[in-house]
Amino acid sequence: MPSTQRISIFPLAGALLFPGMQLPLHIFENRYRSLIHDSMARDRRIGMIQPRDGASVPALYDVGCIGRVGEIEALPDGRFNIVLTGIARFRVMRELDVSTPFRQVEAEVEDVDADGIDILAAVERAALESAARRFAEAQGFIVDWTAVSRLDDASLVNGIAQIAPFDTAAKQVLLESPTLSARADCMIQLMQFFGHADDDGPATMQ
Repeated sequence: MPSTQRISIFPLAGALLFPGMQLPLHIFENRYRSLIHDSMARDRRIGMIQPRDGASVPALYDVGCIGRVGEIEALPDGRFNIVLTGIARFRVMRELDVSTPFRQVEAEVEDVDADGIDILAAVERAALESAARRFAEAQGFIVDWTAVSRLDDASLVNGIAQIAPFDTAAKQVLLESPTLSARADCMIQLMQFFGHADDDGPATMQ
């Protein structure tokens, strides 16, 4: 069952994190240095979530993902290089009034294993790999397809979702997809949409 938790958040456009996946980050702003210090003193967890706009205190999308700080490198000038490992998605219920320089929310956190029990049908896997090949070739990306073929379904789908050059709104749609199958289908549509739009100019889902 989902649980309600207080989460310290790092709003960052385009930075998608999924359960079981990793996200490297360079932390340089003072408020997020404070966030890392606080996280390391408690449970090593922070919530990654995308902002909806570019305001100084931007509105947030409803869904993000909790990450655990695994690797951390403290630089001499106070900056950090970290690697987050995704734990579980969360849905913001309300933002909290806090005195910390970083923002905090009360959120409903889904079961840790919610994504882990999902697999793709063979035809879905084949369709996604085919679409990914076409998209990568059109974008000029160099991909080790032998290594890709060895990935489990969740790593394949979520890995593409994290690194694909889609806009913020499109990435959010992927994060909020309820199942791995739905996310894979959405990914195929987005690769087709953005791939075709490259011929006619920039595309956006905003």
